[in-house]
Parts: sequence; C-alpha cells; structure tokens
Amino acid sequence: MASERELRVSVDIGGTFTDLVVEEADRLRLYKSPTVPDDPVRGILDVLSVAAAADGQSLTDFVGRVGTFVHATTRGLNAVLTGNAARTAFLTTRGHPDVLLLREGGRRDPFDFTVPFPEPYVPRSLTFEVPGRILSTGEILEPVDLDAVRALCARLAALEVEAVAVCLLWSTVNAAHELAVGAVLDEALPGVPYSLSHTLNPSLREYRRASSTAIDASLKPLMATYIGALTTKLRDAGLTGRILMVTSMGGVVDVADAAAAPILTLNSGPSMAPVAGRAYARSDLGADDVIVADAGGTTYDVTLVRRGEIPSTRSAWVGDEGTGHLTGLPSIDVKSVGAGGGSIAWVDPGGLLHIGPQSAGSVPGPACYGRGGRRATVTDAALVLGYLDPDVFSGGALRLDTGAALAAVTADVAVPLGLDPVAAAHAVLDLTTEQMVRAIEEITLQQGIDPAGAVLVGGGGAAGLNAVAVAKRLGCDQLVVPAVGAALAAAGALMSDLTAVYNVTLPTLTTAFDPDRVNAALAGLLRQCQEFVAHVGPGASEPSVTLFAEARYPQQIWELEVPLRVRSFLSSQDVRDFAADFHATHEEILGVTDPGSPVEAVSWGARVTVPLRRDTAVRARLGDPAVPATRRAYVPGRGLIEIPVRALSSVTAGEPIQGPVLIESPFTTVVVADPSVCELAPSGSLVIRPAQERRQPTLTEVA
Repeated sequence: MASERELRVSVDIGGTFTDLVVEEADRLRLYKSPTVPDDPVRGILDVLSVAAAADGQSLTDFVGRVGTFVHATTRGLNAVLTGNAARTAFLTTRGHPDVLLLREGGRRDPFDFTVPFPEPYVPRSLTFEVPGRILSTGEILEPVDLDAVRALCARLAALEVEAVAVCLLWSTVNAAHELAVGAVLDEALPGVPYSLSHTLNPSLREYRRASSTAIDASLKPLMATYIGALTTKLRDAGLTGRILMVTSMGGVVDVADAAAAPILTLNSGPSMAPVAGRAYARSDLGADDVIVADAGGTTYDVTLVRRGEIPSTRSAWVGDEGTGHLTGLPSIDVKSVGAGGGSIAWVDPGGLLHIGPQSAGSVPGPACYGRGGRRATVTDAALVLGYLDPDVFSGGALRLDTGAALAAVTADVAVPLGLDPVAAAHAVLDLTTEQMVRAIEEITLQQGIDPAGAVLVGGGGAAGLNAVAVAKRLGCDQLVVPAVGAALAAAGALMSDLTAVYNVTLPTLTTAFDPDRVNAALAGLLRQCQEFVAHVGPGASEPSVTLFAEARYPQQIWELEVPLRVRSFLSSQDVRDFAADFHATHEEILGVTDPGSPVEAVSWGARVTVPLRRDTAVRARLGDPAVPATRRAYVPGRGLIEIPVRALSSVTAGEPIQGPVLIESPFTTVVVADPSVCELAPSGSLVIRPAQERRQPTLTEVA
C-alpha cells in the first residue's frame, strides 16, 4: 500500500498551459491542462484532476497523498504589467516626493520625443510627505511628526487607499521613523496592508528601495486574496501537505511568507527553468557551462549558467527595460523575448515579417486550437509544416485544426509576402529561430562568452520546434532536451531550496576598515539566517549560509557581489583577502582591474538555503503516444516529404538516431530536420549533436 505522504508536486501557470510535475519515488510525471485566465486556481485543480484520473483516483485521494505542493505564478507580475494592482499610497520624507518620478531608466533615446517619459509607479496624487528627518549617520535631525501622520491616515481613508508603501530617507541606517509610521498605520488604518522599505529592501539606492516597496505594497491585497483562495481550495480538495511558493531568486518560501512579501513571486516562473536545466546538463553531460532556454506559449526565456552558478541581478525590470519598474531585489537573470508557441506572426505595411511580442495565449489561443483564434501563430506554422500531430497534441487533451492553421498562415503571412503557405510557415519558424538566437547571443557574446562552448538545454512545450535549429545556428556541439522539458520550470521548482537573502547597508573602505561595525553587521545577518532556518523547519540536509559584500572602487556607480571567505574579519589579512577577491571579480566581469585602489564595500549580505532535496536530475516517466511510422513534414531544401516518427519512450539508451526524424513525447515534438544525431541519456533526456554546416576553408588553409 502506498504511503500517504509519497508525492511532491509542482505547478507552473503559463500563458497557455498550466503544467504539473509529480515526483514519486525518484520518478517524474508530467501533466498539462489549459490555463484558466479568469480563475487560475481552477486551472490548478483541473490539472490535478488530470493527474488523479491518470492514477485511477479521485482528486481528494490523489491530493491527500501530496506531502509538498510547490507553486509558481505570474499573478502578481501580470497585475503590475496591466496596472491592476491595488490603489497604493506612497509615503516619503518631506522634501523628497519625486523619488519615483526622478528615477533610473527612462526613454532609451532621450531625444525621441514621440515616446513619453514613464509614469511613476505611484502617481503624485497619492504621494505624501512625512515630516521628520534622519541623517546618513543614523542621527535623528528632526523627530517624526506622528500627529501629521495620523492626519495623513484620515486623508488616505477618504481616498480609499488599499495599500501603503513607506520609504523614508536613511531608514536602512536607523529604522525608528519607519517603525513609528507603521505603528500609526496599524492604529489608524487597521486592515490596510503596508510595506516598510527597511524590512523589505535595505539597499542604498533610494529609487530601487522605493520602487520595490511600492510594488510590494500594491500586490498585497491581490496576492493575499489569491493565496488565500489557493490555500482554501487546496485544503478543501484534501491537501494536508506543505504549500510553498516559488520566488524570483530561484528558491521557494512558505506560502505565508509569500503573502507577506508578494514581490518575491514576481518572476517566479522563469526563475525555475535554470535550476532544472543546470541539473540535467550536469547529469547527462557533466557540463557546468549551460545555456538554459525555456520556450513557452508566450515567451522564450534564456539564462546563462557559468561554472555551475545561476546568475542573479538586482536590475530586474517589470515591463520594458528602462521604461518599466525596477524590483530592486535579487532575481535570477533571465532574458525574455516574445517568441513562444502562441506568438503571433504578422507582416507590417513595409512587407517585413514579425513574430510577437503579441501572443494568442490560451484564450482564444492559436487558430488551430479551434477556440475562436484567427491569427497565425508559431504553433499554426509548425502544424502546417507537419511537425505536430493534430490528434495527440498536449497528450491528446486537444485536437488541432489543420485547416484553420493553414487558413491563418495563408491570410496573415503567405498572401502579404507572396509565398505559398508552406514557404510562409517555414519563414515563421525560421524567424522565430533567429529571434531565439539573438536572445542567447545577447546574454553570451555581450559577456565575452562564446555560446558554441556551452551546452544548450531546450525546455518548454515549444522548445522542440526550434531547439536543434538554434543549437546549429549557435554552433553548439551538444543539445539536451529533457524528457520533462515541456514543463522545465515546474520540474525546477521540485529541485529548489527554501531560500532567503538578507542585507544591511554599511559603507566602509578597505583602507579605513572598521572591523567592529562590520563584524557586528555580519553577526546580525547570521542571526537572521538562523531565525529563518528555525522558522521554515528542517530540510532534507543541513542548511548553508553564504556571506557576501556588494563592493566597488570609490566613485564607481555600480557594485559587484563578492563572496566572503570568513564569517568575521579578525585580521588585516582578512581585509586584504577580501580586496584581492574584489579585484579578481572586477577583472573577470569587466575585463579591467585596479589593484592599487582601495575597495569600498557598500553593503553586506547573507544568503541562506535549506535544501529540500538534492539538486539532481530525476528520470522522467512519460506516457507512450501512439505515433505513426512516418509523417509528411518539411525538410529544408527538400520540401514536404515522408520522414520517420519515433516515440521518445521507444528510444533505448545509447541507440543512435539520425535525422531527419520527429521524436514525439506526449507534450512536445523534437524536430530534427537535418542529419543531426540523437541519443537517449540515462535520465531520459534526448542528447542531440547538431549537424554543423561544413566550414569553408580559409585562404591560408588553401595555400
């Protein structure tokens, strides 16, 4: 009899499908169900019902076996992008009401006056000044006027404010004024959520701190309602296990902690694919330099993993870079372009073909879904080319309409370009491949990294359509398509740890180092990590803590993160070691160094992780789709021809398969339209060695 606590599951809500990955006894199973935009929790219950039916169980019995439920959502992100977050007031120090207006970023071209300057996240009409002032030393120059704050609360109530963001000058050094304002808000506006900047994001830069605080406060009513509904409905369905939420930092937190700081979940979906991609690249090929690409229904998300380290950034934007809003918090560094399976293909008045950024989403979806969509998408083009089987798409849950796809591609692409429908569909896939390549080159070549030297991991439901072509175009020698790649982000969620990051602002120079103050700050950070571990409970193994500094050369604008070798600075040699590590980091990232210069540490931080399981690839067990022996599909240079079709589950480990061939699993099709060679790895991944173009000899070689 199976134990009651044998399942770990993760759910990732995408723009088109809601993905569910079930881990049982070191095996993964994958299920998909259409996303329900108006009721995402309904979509979660739908995909859980699909998994329960596959096990021959009721939803209650299946959910009752779940010990850990991990969830990634774009609910908060969509609210910020669409302007549907709560009506939020912004409280700042008197004399500084323009911190959200005089911001970082702005128009990319300052002389392009056709583009309006971005509006502040909170309008000036809801920005209010608080009397009182703290200096950079932490000294109180002017006490906070609590009577003025109480009067301000009456105005906020009259304005029907739903949330409040509080960001006062130098609260990172002395939080007394923010704490006092918070106490008044509790008293005068009970039930109205608020965020204090010094607890959420104790960073030095005022705009980033203010922006993150405003975003976090604005999401609290929405996410509290969403998380409350999620928890209630899962409990009602029979779930008694732990509920965790994925964060933008590539980890997970308890659902209550996510509700308390909802900004942590903003980019939760894209942050998980690199975790799974790294694990499969290590397991299948022993590789530590990895390009992880996740092709979903709406976007193509790319991350570069170097030496096994997943990169993070504090410059994550919600919306377009420069004109959106900075989160100001650590986030996995992901590059996204609008090139997913649902991306719309269109021709502009000048006769140029474009892919995205608009997406058909799940409703109405691509034309071939038969749900009212009329616009041609990447999925429609793939169907016209014969790459998709209309009868077994998404595990057979959806039958595709080939005629509708052909009509959409003809009307939207073929006729405007004067091409036949097959050539038009190929142009759509070809341009999609080029956009994916550009996204990868942006995060590799700009950092001085040759993408040809890395392993490409292709994930997402639409990954198989272009993955081989992308790898070939980049010159990558090896491509890994995990068996669970169609839900790579959801699989990554099951490999993630409970994670928290803490910071304290304490500027100091290596030439005038203050070890007592720095060591006191580091001790405080370590206490916070211990409290986090005690709060979240035991994990699968011992927690780990990494201390780091954010440092720069004096007068530089930006800092670099430098891990610390020590828990406290006990000698001058410790300080010299820290400076040497900074010089080395600066040279590696920026290509130059100044070893004779002092180093200025601006802030200190601690990153704590509580492992829930080993970060290793787990073998996927997928169903065996009924596939024909051959299918008429497009091969460049040869047109529509009959090519072999193989079910992924029918491939044996070590068996070489040479293209052209279509390799199908229930939720994705890997298109190998050239002589590339495929083999099955022990994890169930498909390892492909792309057929590279024959290089033309140089004049020197000819001579």
